[in-house]
Amino acid sequence: MNWSMNWIDTAVLAAYLIGITLFGVWVGFRRNASSKQYFLANRSLGWFTIGAAVFTSNISTIHLVGLAASGAKDGMVIGNFEWMACFTLMLLGLVFAPFYITSGVSTLPEFMERRYCPAARTFLAVIGLLGALLIHIGISLFAAAKLFESFLGVPMLFTIVVLSLFTVTYTALGGLRAVVMTENVQVCLLLGGALLITVKGVQALGGVGVHDLAAFQTAVAPGHLSMLQPVFDSGGRLNGFSWLAVLLGYPILGIWYWCADQTHVQRVLAAKDLRAAQNGSLFAGFLKISPVFLMVLPGVIGYVLWSKGAFPLAVLPGTGLPDYNTMLPSLINFLVPVGLKGLLAACMASALMSCMAAALNSCATLISMDIVLRHAPATPDSRVVLIGRVATGVIMLLAMVWSTQGDQFGTIFEAINKIPMTFAPAVTTVFLLGILWKRGTAQAAMATLYAGSLLGIAYFVSDLPGTGRWILGTSAGAGFSGLVSDPAQGLGLPFMLVGPLLAVVCVVIYVAVSLGTPAMDSRTVGEVCWDHPLAFLRGRVRDIGDPRAVAAALFVTVGVLYWILR
Repeated sequence: MNWSMNWIDTAVLAAYLIGITLFGVWVGFRRNASSKQYFLANRSLGWFTIGAAVFTSNISTIHLVGLAASGAKDGMVIGNFEWMACFTLMLLGLVFAPFYITSGVSTLPEFMERRYCPAARTFLAVIGLLGALLIHIGISLFAAAKLFESFLGVPMLFTIVVLSLFTVTYTALGGLRAVVMTENVQVCLLLGGALLITVKGVQALGGVGVHDLAAFQTAVAPGHLSMLQPVFDSGGRLNGFSWLAVLLGYPILGIWYWCADQTHVQRVLAAKDLRAAQNGSLFAGFLKISPVFLMVLPGVIGYVLWSKGAFPLAVLPGTGLPDYNTMLPSLINFLVPVGLKGLLAACMASALMSCMAAALNSCATLISMDIVLRHAPATPDSRVVLIGRVATGVIMLLAMVWSTQGDQFGTIFEAINKIPMTFAPAVTTVFLLGILWKRGTAQAAMATLYAGSLLGIAYFVSDLPGTGRWILGTSAGAGFSGLVSDPAQGLGLPFMLVGPLLAVVCVVIYVAVSLGTPAMDSRTVGEVCWDHPLAFLRGRVRDIGDPRAVAAALFVTVGVLYWILR
């Protein structure tokens, strides 16, 4: 399939790219900007801006294409990755944000230094840079380039260069304010474009004889409308997206991703006050409800339309099976007229640009604050900003090179989840126990980070299909997925259940080393740690804007939705 853009669609997309870049430079560029203005938007962000920016920094082209593909292939169950984020964003707002804001830190590695030691800061800074470079920018850029090449008729290298140039321009010149203000625009385009596809998809169902909910439930594949899947599949093997795997596995990745990763939390650090930081995090949680209905559900609708013969899907070479990764562009081509297709292409571009801009700005902040200023504290403020701008360009160049290696992984979804599994269990353990348990020590943190990461790397390498084929030789079949995950020739253990096992080991290491080493100064630790794990709930709720009341509303909303789609 090849959807070549005509001149109207091309003009719409070009107008968007130029317009969003000029807007970002206009709102963010300051000739003599201070480091506080450049990296933290002068700590002036309100809850709406924070929430919208946190949401769009997460939604990339991977999500737009991948959620629709998984909706068509696996059904609504993939939406657990969106709704479970609501709970980790509650942790960000209620448990982590109070100390992030009151401590006045500029980066999360800086917070780790205050809680533990300088070595923890260095380790977390390196992890933050690698995560942003390899996952948030590199893999996202690769996914977008493949999409535009395969379905829009745009060469892959051209997409990488053009989108990178536009994004790095307003990010480097405008700093965090340019990033978050463009994200406010992009969140509207993202949700508006997704809503357009969903509405037109629902309208198209009547054309294939699906006129009501009962007919729709009959037309979908068995279990496709359920969010909760059994632990074992029909073959008696562990279900990779079962309720147990989601319940135990997602928090390991989610706490690192939403609460301990500079790319997303930097918007919270730039809040004008604590309530804005907390409610902004919770607002992002409310926004995370929408992708299930606006990005996953269209994939399910597309499956019904395709199965009824409304449009064709590309076929996986040599298998005769449908390529569900073509579901989103197929829907766009079938449902959306000329002109609006260009707008949808802009929607895809905005998803990538917001994710890349967020990661680029966080990288510049980490390099400037945790490396340059730490080792050369006398560096003039103007020079720190200049270094940040140069670092943005260098990181973008490295990401462009890395993005060309995306084919080394079996699937994009596998890449974005297995790469962070190398360090997420250790980082999650150190952050969560560090902020909830005063007895945790610096020695325990470093032992957990090093040992946990080594275990994670060992898992990652051993489960690469290439590693397994090297060990098993020709006996490894064409669909072999890895020594750990493959259900036939491996352990049959899905990656969502590997995370909790690694986390248990990390917790044991952290607790054992903490109890075996001298306690840290209680007064110093008390400034960055709760007295009791539930201390964040103390105090009277005075109004409906209280973050605890907002979190309760979010909790109930997601709980009701889970009950409906159980």
